[in-house]
Amino acid sequence: MSKKSSRVDFACQALRQAIIEQALPPGTKLPEDELGARFGMSRTLVRAALAQLQSEGLVDAPPRRTATTAKPTLEEAKEVFEVRRTLEREVVRLVIARWRPEFGAELEGHVREEEVARKAGEARVSIRLAGEFHIKLGEMSGNRLLRRYLGEVVSRCSLILALYGRPHSADCAVNEHREIVTALRGRNAEAAIAVMDHHLGSVEHRALLDQGRDAQFDLGAVLSRYVQTSETGNPPKVARLSRRKVKAAK
Repeated sequence: MSKKSSRVDFACQALRQAIIEQALPPGTKLPEDELGARFGMSRTLVRAALAQLQSEGLVDAPPRRTATTAKPTLEEAKEVFEVRRTLEREVVRLVIARWRPEFGAELEGHVREEEVARKAGEARVSIRLAGEFHIKLGEMSGNRLLRRYLGEVVSRCSLILALYGRPHSADCAVNEHREIVTALRGRNAEAAIAVMDHHLGSVEHRALLDQGRDAQFDLGAVLSRYVQTSETGNPPKVARLSRRKVKAAK
């Protein structure tokens, strides 16, 4: 991987995480000059990163206009959840067909991470981990294309929650994910799909409340939490839950 493509990938990772964690609300302007300064990149590379995020449905980047984080309509949001339900049902079937004991251990470990973030009061980390639980299931399905599409849809759902939903409920996410793991361990596809459908129905209900939020924030301050460009020119480091907060939550 070239240095240029590496920097584009890291910029995408940091911006994607900021959007998924709802630190950058829908409709946020993303000026190329400010992004370039924060990531230590040329405008050409910034445009490449924004184009990638646009292909994932997370950014709107019309020609000759400042890019913004995507702002889907309610109709588009409902379509996203319809697609997600279809993808997640197939994921459940494939995971059960390939089930191994280590799958259960890995999923339970992830749910414990969600619990740690909840107890630490790290709402943004809880949001990200909640989505990553489903992406892990996509990886366990063994179908790389399905995992890719599911990852994009899960990210869009986080954007929708930021636009229309009420604040993320970490308690609900942790409990519902535990129920999914239990259902998968039972290896009853019909029962597991029913549990997943119920969970996604709850997520959709929390998401589509038709009450947009106008958060006030400083773009530079938000980005500084997600990227640290070293003086040596190394790729940015994406923010993680600090060890101190993890220990305090246990």
